[in-house]
Amino acid sequence: MIKAIAPALFALGLALIQPAHAQDAEAPVESEPLRPVKLMTLEAGAGDIRREFYGRVRARETVHLAFQVGGQITQFPVDEGAPLEEGALIAQLNLTPFRREVARAQVDLEKAERDVTRLSKLAGNAVAEVEVRNAETTADLARIRAEEAQEALEDATLKTQFDALVARREVANFTTVSPGEPVVLLHDMSELRVDVSVPEVLFRRERSQGVTFEASFPGGSETYPLALREFEAETADVAQTYEITLGFPGDVPGWVLPGASVTVVARAARQEGAQILIPETALSFNADRQPGLMVFAPDGDGDTQADQGTVTWTPVTIEMRDDTRVHLVDGPAEGTEIVAAGAAQLRDGQKVRRFKGLAQ
Repeated sequence: MIKAIAPALFALGLALIQPAHAQDAEAPVESEPLRPVKLMTLEAGAGDIRREFYGRVRARETVHLAFQVGGQITQFPVDEGAPLEEGALIAQLNLTPFRREVARAQVDLEKAERDVTRLSKLAGNAVAEVEVRNAETTADLARIRAEEAQEALEDATLKTQFDALVARREVANFTTVSPGEPVVLLHDMSELRVDVSVPEVLFRRERSQGVTFEASFPGGSETYPLALREFEAETADVAQTYEITLGFPGDVPGWVLPGASVTVVARAARQEGAQILIPETALSFNADRQPGLMVFAPDGDGDTQADQGTVTWTPVTIEMRDDTRVHLVDGPAEGTEIVAAGAAQLRDGQKVRRFKGLAQ
């Protein structure tokens, strides 16, 4: 009985399976979606050394200003963060005691001068010569006290000697201060500067061949030239670097203040001439660890078809430069389009499309 049923069940299963296979054979196979790739064209550049450094903007000088005389502050019109032009009033002490001292010194000077005039006329038998000399000395001392009183009166008013930015008020208005006690912290805004540490090799190039510097700020694409202003004439103990000071010779945006973050790019020419430089992300390696590039070949000559194409793995010879960039020694010719990023994720002969942005 079992032997009779088995062939029937096998035949029924074969009948059910065959239509499914036939249906699958007739169904179209979905094509693999084209993978977007970022492309770049090989170009021979100057082969410049390019280094990036990060720092903060600072003022040319940051100084505490103080009165050279003591007294009570009666005028303090500056606000923190406010710009000041050269000669602007910062603070002023109560001038009444200083004016009174100037008047007292002037009276003493006038009396001493009258005594000199009177004794000089009586010099001889009536007045000894030594008395005349003593009167002249008293007049000289009175003249010095008058000058000191006048200078103290002038020192009771504090003004800026440069274009400044008020960083911090150290005391409040109507405070009685002593001579030399800091009153306000000012930034000298005549030129903004940046301090960076550069390697010894780059420093030698700057001294001998010349290095150009430019700065950029976070969130912006515009660059601003920098010029060397100062440098420390000895290296750091650990990193063997030189501390250099760069200045902005041109105008910078008004929002750039001391403390702002800045990226400094240094460029120095290489003596070996033009080179083709490629990013590390353009490299892919075969099983033998041979480096290669994915060369892009567009499909057709039309603009629409040129956005699609095939990538072919091509072996290359490379050299790592001292600035960590990759120099293409031997490989595709200048003007060839290659995959700039993600080449290791592609396979030889794969169909791809040109990446034009997230909206594409």
